[in-house]
Amino acid sequence: MLRAFFVHLSENRSLRNFAERTAFGRRVSGRFVAGTEIADAVRVTQTVNRTGMSVSIDNLGENVTNPDEARQSAHLYHQILDAIAANNLNANISLKLTHMGLDVDEKLAQDQVSSLVAKASAMTPSGFVRVDMEGSPYTQRTLDFVHELHRMPGNGNSVGTVIQAYLKRSESDIEKLLAEGIRIRLCKGAYKEPPTIALEKKDDVDANYVKLMKVLMKSGIYHGLATHDEKIIRAAQVFARRENIARDSFEFQMLYGIRRDLQQSLVREGWRVRVYIPFGTEWYPYFMRRLGERPANVFFIARNLLRR
Repeated sequence: MLRAFFVHLSENRSLRNFAERTAFGRRVSGRFVAGTEIADAVRVTQTVNRTGMSVSIDNLGENVTNPDEARQSAHLYHQILDAIAANNLNANISLKLTHMGLDVDEKLAQDQVSSLVAKASAMTPSGFVRVDMEGSPYTQRTLDFVHELHRMPGNGNSVGTVIQAYLKRSESDIEKLLAEGIRIRLCKGAYKEPPTIALEKKDDVDANYVKLMKVLMKSGIYHGLATHDEKIIRAAQVFARRENIARDSFEFQMLYGIRRDLQQSLVREGWRVRVYIPFGTEWYPYFMRRLGERPANVFFIARNLLRR
């Protein structure tokens, strides 16, 4: 019921206009979204880089409805890669296949993302494209797509994907990705999935996250651990020390505006941190859908509005 409520809010044009024009709306978006333009993402990335953290830039949007929208989305990502190079940013990009037109024309999406990965690979230093994970109807298609991209000559170090710890299939998916040396961002997962395919209890999800995290950390491949959970972060640190895993062989990943105190503390301790920075005009529906996907985020965001 609560999820449906937030989905309804995401489609409410009057509330969207109010949120985007009021001081509170700007406060919320300014805390968690860089802005609406590439220049905003560059400015925020530069600020984050100066604190010793790297960045993943994401232009908000998904499920485009026609080829022109998909081409425009890809064009914007080409501009982001140009901006990363021109401003010498310590940043990569994160994108969704449905934003590249997967639902409209699969070949178009493949061509567009392949072009972006090729461009990232040719950058100096080499860039990186993270193909984000969406709901379960897209899981296998996304993984197949990433495997194919990774096998293309020159792409090996420039493309990776995301695994969601709450999916029961994730251990098997990780084994296949590691067999080909593909970099992974491990997250808990936020989409609403049926119990037939996803773990429901928080303790079970956390336990599976830690189990998969240890596999990634010992793989010898550079991965990202996406979490704000201090217990899991401490577990990763303890495991790294016990197994003599170098601090620069993996990174913690967190959202822009969430637990900035924790991010900075990790950097001071010598751990690598990457901040996920979203930007774009679609911040309001994005924000509401994120709340709807996981209602606990309502309280999480409210707490973090009061944090440093």
